[in-house]
Amino acid sequence: MTQKPILGLSVITGGSSGIGEACARELARRGTSVVIADINPRGKEIAESIGGYFYSIDVTQDEEVNETAASIEKDLGPVRNLINCAGIIQQPLPPQALLMEVWDNIVRVDQRGTYLTSVAFAKYMIEREIGTITNIASITAHRSVPLHAYAPAKAAVVAITECLAAEWGPHGIRVNAISPGHTSTPALESAIEAMERDPVLLNKNALGRMVKPEEIAKAVAFLISDDAAAITGINLPVDCGWLVSTSWDTYGGLRKVSSR
Repeated sequence: MTQKPILGLSVITGGSSGIGEACARELARRGTSVVIADINPRGKEIAESIGGYFYSIDVTQDEEVNETAASIEKDLGPVRNLINCAGIIQQPLPPQALLMEVWDNIVRVDQRGTYLTSVAFAKYMIEREIGTITNIASITAHRSVPLHAYAPAKAAVVAITECLAAEWGPHGIRVNAISPGHTSTPALESAIEAMERDPVLLNKNALGRMVKPEEIAKAVAFLISDDAAAITGINLPVDCGWLVSTSWDTYGGLRKVSSR
């Protein structure tokens, strides 16, 4: 069955790698004009390869975010979809070993950056009374994990999503979140190689594998499409069943597959 095209101009923060890059490629494949907005200049090469556009942006800088949103609207036209993928991860350190400057930076990028960028682009969407915003949260927002900056920041992203969905719904703007499970991005793979993450992440879920970035991108494409026109304020886990399986460890873990 032929997939419906994604309407309008789509801006993807953090589109230079990982989930953001997968989103850029998937949305371009579905016919939407894509803007990669990232601090990483690699995004320019990716944008050129998919016939899109690149704008440099640091989501922690208020003036820069607002100016970039205004420039995109002026240069390319109305932004229909914003996908907030910009984010950084952290080592699973105990609180007493986690420097506050690291904590502050993660919260500044992952939480504050998501809110700041949403507000900057929503101003224009409100005028037109149409638009979608999709935030990338995390399954760590829903469980106790040793990520004392990252997990609370992602929990805040879920709360921000719900608050903005109610605030801007009357203006025709849908705001949703996706909570990826452990996803085979360059950042996480590097952390596993550096022994900053346990290799158990490779298969510690019901499906026994990591999530692919492309699978997150397909979920994003659904949420911003007209097929999801009645969906707003949700948080969709895409986690290969991590959330439903981890509590089974108390009972010895998931049952082994019978050889019969």
